[in-house]
Amino acid sequence: MTEQLEATDVRADATKRGDELQTVNPATGEPGKSYPRMSMDDAHAAAAAAHQAYRNWRRTSFDERAGVVRKAAAILRQRKDELAQLMTDEMGKTIDDGRAEVEKCAFHCDWFADHAHEYLADERVDIGGPEAFVTYNPMGLILAVMPWNFPFWQAFRAVAPALMAGNGMLLKHASNVPGCALAIEDVLHEAGVPKDLFRTLLIPSSDVEALIKDDNVAAVTLTGSVAAGKAVATAAGSVLKKCVLELGGSDAYLVLEDANIEAAAKIAATARMVNGGQSCIAGKRFIVVRDIIEEFESALVEAMRAYEMGDPRREGTRLGPMQSVKARDEIHKQVTDSVAKGARLLLGGKVPDRPGAWYPATVLADVRPGQPAHDEEVFGPVAAIVAAEDERDAIRIANDSEFGLGSGVLTGDPDRGRRIAAEELDAGLSFVNENVRSDPRMPFGGVKYSGYGRECGAFGIREFTNIKSVHVKALEHSVGSATE
Repeated sequence: MTEQLEATDVRADATKRGDELQTVNPATGEPGKSYPRMSMDDAHAAAAAAHQAYRNWRRTSFDERAGVVRKAAAILRQRKDELAQLMTDEMGKTIDDGRAEVEKCAFHCDWFADHAHEYLADERVDIGGPEAFVTYNPMGLILAVMPWNFPFWQAFRAVAPALMAGNGMLLKHASNVPGCALAIEDVLHEAGVPKDLFRTLLIPSSDVEALIKDDNVAAVTLTGSVAAGKAVATAAGSVLKKCVLELGGSDAYLVLEDANIEAAAKIAATARMVNGGQSCIAGKRFIVVRDIIEEFESALVEAMRAYEMGDPRREGTRLGPMQSVKARDEIHKQVTDSVAKGARLLLGGKVPDRPGAWYPATVLADVRPGQPAHDEEVFGPVAAIVAAEDERDAIRIANDSEFGLGSGVLTGDPDRGRRIAAEELDAGLSFVNENVRSDPRMPFGGVKYSGYGRECGAFGIREFTNIKSVHVKALEHSVGSATE
């Protein structure tokens, strides 16, 4: 399981030195801060304490929980610059993207503070007889295994609804963002979350299976690779514990012949370059009907060219480093292997001669099955253009993937786009004429190898509740007395 979960800890440059995690600045390759690891005995003790804290927290009111979660939102906004800088230092996120991520976390906290009571309100059911209703009880202690690419958002996406539902949480974060992981704990404790109710555990991946099997842990949520998802699902299944998995994606965008090509190219570039291309829901395959493919290739190259590499600490930088040199080298190999198998390189595709994990915005055309750019998830700034004969062929190509997270349709006819998005694409999310993104107000998750279960919205908060049916009938008066 250790090797599989490293895909979540991930492609990390964090160096394991004895009992420490050593971070590395992706922009420079220089070592950053180091953090002490936690022993497995301490992790099990934290789980026991968190379970005890949950037993008290579940008895609090929605108003009490909301006050704490809203305060967390306020603290996030107050510390936005500091937290954004931490992301830049540990995984290379641009400072602008880091600030936006913290703001999104704050909005998410406010949303669930305001709406959890509605999402989890008792639901009356008319069964034609006694009183019947559905109620949502907290499940217990949730283990969250989280990745590095959105180190605050991924964690808060899980923790805000979990706390509002009355659950506790343990966070096992990726090994290259330990400072972010501890900062999340600090924000929540400062906001008033009981110290034992939420804990960050700086443990290696080899300890995750044992923690899943700890009797104090009720369920697990993971965002990460397919391999990591399989490992966590296997461990959870062996002890019959629920898990929610948000895994990889190879999001396809259909570019139809009636689309405004320049506008479509800008949306495609925005979709591809989310977080420097290091996002499960980044657009990765652009399936273009052949009638407009040459024009779209030129327009996409120009749109992607605008994402110049620059210092991630500087405002206005659009493309920072990849999260590690190892990850950058994997991306480059996928590009070169694709070109060797017939893809055309239209832009980028060369490793810069400079320290750090840099890779330029890259565009590949003539992408076909058998090439890594077509068959695999490329976790970096590489756009793949795939030719289709017509709408039906484009839908076939889009669905011919092991993944099913996000998808898009770029068309001049919104009704046409609505039909394709709603009825034809095998994905958990489908957006028409805009780039795919997560939102606290809408369910988020995938199908096929992109995982199962949902986060966000009413569906997300209910994932880690006991959805209980209750019947209530008045006891009929007995005839006579016990002495007769």
